Amino acid sequence: MHTFRVWAPLPKIVEVQVGTQKQPMLAQPDGWWTAEVAAANVGDLYGFILDGEGPFPDPRSASQPHGVHLLSQITDPNSYAWTDDNWQPPPLTSAIIYELHVGTFTPAGTFVSAIAKLDHLVALGVTHVELMPVAEFSGKHGWGYDGVDLYAPHHVYGTPDELKQLVDACHERGLGAILDVVYNHLGPSGNYLAKYAPYFSKRYAPTWGEALNYDGADCENVRRFFCDNALMWLRDFHFDGLRLDAVHAIYDFSAEHFLELLKLEVQQLSFHLGRPLFLIPESDLNDPRLLWPRERGGFALDAQWSDDFHHALHTVLTGENKGYYSDFGKLEDLAKALQHAFVYDGKISVHRRRRHGRPASGLGGNHFLAYLQNHDQIGNRAHGERSSHLMDIGKLKIGAALVLTSPFVPMLFQGEEWGATTPFLYFTDYQEPELANSVHAGRCREFAAFGWNPATVPNPQLPATFERSKLNWAELPDAPHYQLLDWHQRLIRLRQSEPALKDGKLEGVKTHFDEPARWLVLERGDLTVAVNLANQPQSIPLRLGAHRILLASEPEVRDLNECVLLPAEAVAILKRE
Repeated sequence: MHTFRVWAPLPKIVEVQVGTQKQPMLAQPDGWWTAEVAAANVGDLYGFILDGEGPFPDPRSASQPHGVHLLSQITDPNSYAWTDDNWQPPPLTSAIIYELHVGTFTPAGTFVSAIAKLDHLVALGVTHVELMPVAEFSGKHGWGYDGVDLYAPHHVYGTPDELKQLVDACHERGLGAILDVVYNHLGPSGNYLAKYAPYFSKRYAPTWGEALNYDGADCENVRRFFCDNALMWLRDFHFDGLRLDAVHAIYDFSAEHFLELLKLEVQQLSFHLGRPLFLIPESDLNDPRLLWPRERGGFALDAQWSDDFHHALHTVLTGENKGYYSDFGKLEDLAKALQHAFVYDGKISVHRRRRHGRPASGLGGNHFLAYLQNHDQIGNRAHGERSSHLMDIGKLKIGAALVLTSPFVPMLFQGEEWGATTPFLYFTDYQEPELANSVHAGRCREFAAFGWNPATVPNPQLPATFERSKLNWAELPDAPHYQLLDWHQRLIRLRQSEPALKDGKLEGVKTHFDEPARWLVLERGDLTVAVNLANQPQSIPLRLGAHRILLASEPEVRDLNECVLLPAEAVAILKRE
């Protein structure tokens, strides 16, 4: 016996099909339909027939073993035997996050195969693993931001129980687990929600697909759909937090914004479970109201990605100045990002041709994530170049040092710790030829505007584009990869052992720099980070008395009492005596 339930106010007649057998469903208030099927069991395939059309997958399907277009599968949500009783995750305020893509993290690209690499992450010193989206999407491989069955883990990665096994294995090793979820749009292939109910809105014109109906007629069950999805990942799959993709593309003018509602419900679940849960939004708005407490008119989310810090650091290290990078490139920008998180806090953005952002007043550094690279900043380049393709080892060490000594929550992207040589390209596997061709054509147009020859832009649909993006773990023992890994490990150990690096108070951060000479000094309590970005050695003045060197990227670094002599493109971390 199994009870089926679906919200479908649009069709006049709804039937459930289990295997080849159909059964009418009973209409319930508010557009819901239910049916009890005596012969339905765990493992059976099913779908819903809407006004004679279908069957279509269940919008809340827990498993899509044959992809987005075919039948859903009945699962037992209690079948997995958890071993993480009394688990308490490391606090987000002291976290070091590692972002990975399940399909390219290992050769096999599965939940289970990822478990074998967790000990590497423990040895590296990270505290949390963040999975790029795993909700069912079209085809065998993709980034996951085009998911359509949001309650079902992608079947190519493994079963729901195998995802639980991965989270359980993280907890066994003391690693928190974060899942990237997408609540601003759905993918174009296999998206059948509009046949069921008014999940989408015509009131807005977003960048990706149709806007979701968070504030229009009949939106209550839409909001419920996404809140329940978030609670499911946290409750049933034991994730410790969610990364919320591009929340600036969630259009909601309700008095109680969806994100505010979501935070309240996650907070209530946290109280019920007896363990902390957190939400980390990505936003292009530089709007601190996402993080401000409710008493200040905010949504009280826990931390957000800091693209201003990334852009400031990236442009200083690479000299790139196209697109949104045109707003950055000075040491002044990097110094401001280190002290205030937002560079654009109400000042004019040349790229946007308007004012952008507002000051992040009242917020500590632990409300922001800092990174030298992430999936977007690599994969949204024409050729998926990592920082290791764009910088020499000296600048890679400088970038790692500034990320891991910053007042923010550091985040690394898979393979960054050893300077992986494999790219991370944009890849898709749409089965519809017209859609596949349009994705490639759109990619070519996008980069042609930046001066790239469209003929050189990898086709996202080619299997080779995906295969090239897989990490090559075999290169790790070779130079310079093992030196970079050792550098990251030492930086992480230093961050975890020095009290000054655990304090996220931005008012305690001091910076000094010389733009023409290309040096910058970051002070955090009794620690000083001195950076020489010039292509020749130079002596950099230190304030507040004598120092001793704790960590240096080059052996030639010399402490000269009130200054430090740094080789070209080098960094040193010193402690005041």
